[in-house]
Amino acid sequence: MIRPLALALLLAASAAAAAPDRSLRPEARPGASLAGTVVTTRRAGPPGTPARTTVETAQAETDSPRFSLRPLLRSLGVENTARKQRALRAKGAVCGTPEIQGERLNTVAGRGACGVTDAVRVRSVSGVVLSQQSVMDCRTAQVLNAWVAQSAKPVLRRRGGGLARLEVAAHYACRGRNNQSGARLSEHGKGRAIDISGFTLRDGYTISVLRGWNSADFGPMLRTMHKQACGPFGTVLGPGSDRFHSDHFHFDTARYRSGSYCR
Repeated sequence: MIRPLALALLLAASAAAAAPDRSLRPEARPGASLAGTVVTTRRAGPPGTPARTTVETAQAETDSPRFSLRPLLRSLGVENTARKQRALRAKGAVCGTPEIQGERLNTVAGRGACGVTDAVRVRSVSGVVLSQQSVMDCRTAQVLNAWVAQSAKPVLRRRGGGLARLEVAAHYACRGRNNQSGARLSEHGKGRAIDISGFTLRDGYTISVLRGWNSADFGPMLRTMHKQACGPFGTVLGPGSDRFHSDHFHFDTARYRSGSYCR
């Protein structure tokens, strides 16, 4: 007859022999990535000791970003450009661009139908000075600025060091067309027009519309600038259009259903 103590020892030995030599819990594969972590498996003892899994905080290689998430510093060139633009604004930029320098007037009242809404007094566009500060609305100032930057400056860039000043013959004035009594109100009376009689270069020489239009030297340049103003401006008049515009270009931002009027 087996004694109770011997029976207990026998049952314990049988259970130990039947037990598996490793844990039945599934083991994580070495290096497996779970939600941004790496799971590794280590054994802390001789064979038969259950394995322990450790979670290490490290992103798997396949999940690592291609680029650093740290914001890049702006290049020196970009920073210098931004600094110059801030300086220009501080000096008096108007109409939302540092290329147009002047003074904001808001509204200019005039008699009858005259007057300017969103008015500015412009002294320079795209680095080119106006011979007299000119009153106009912002839309006209923006078109003038674009024409100077894209047409007048490139056309004259190889003459006398480039364009330095626009010779302004007229800007805002409450008057009829061509200064004629009883004529319809001019676009000048609405702040939508500017007249240019010449182009002064950096060396001091002035190309006159009157004298240069038919000259072999400056005629092609003046005709190119006149032609390229057509479209951006609604009305473009110059020598040959009529007797009133033989000595200057008239530009205005009036719009017509048939398109720009250019002569």
